Amino acid sequence: MSLAEEQTAEAFARAWAAWRKVSRHPAPKAWIVRTALNTGATWWRRRGVEMPLTMREDEIADVRLEQASGVGLDAGLPAALRRLPARQREVIVLRVFLDLGVDSTARELGLAPGTVRAHQTRAMAALRNEFSPAKAREIG
Repeated sequence: MSLAEEQTAEAFARAWAAWRKVSRHPAPKAWIVRTALNTGATWWRRRGVEMPLTMREDEIADVRLEQASGVGLDAGLPAALRRLPARQREVIVLRVFLDLGVDSTARELGLAPGTVRAHQTRAMAALRNEFSPAKAREIG
């Protein structure tokens, strides 16, 4: 079992054990994702060692976001998301893919709600520009 699978299983086990609390959370899926991320961060902190990313850029691009979201997405979206600044990328993932509200996203990231809205606006503008018809004509 890979490390990511172990962390995901741990997050689901914790959710099951605390289901009374988790079921009342405004976004239970986000709670599970955050728990998995925290589990991963704890694992790395305990080791105190940095390891390089072993996946190549082209392998990362092959990750199919459409399977995770259940809707058809443009194949260039993963690369476009990677080009966003980290904070904008985090906001987009929490707001769009995990469907968290502005206030929940702000709490998760330790930001003010207005800052979350600003990051989302900038990220969406960058993505719109990336996929605009004029840009497509330049490339094609």
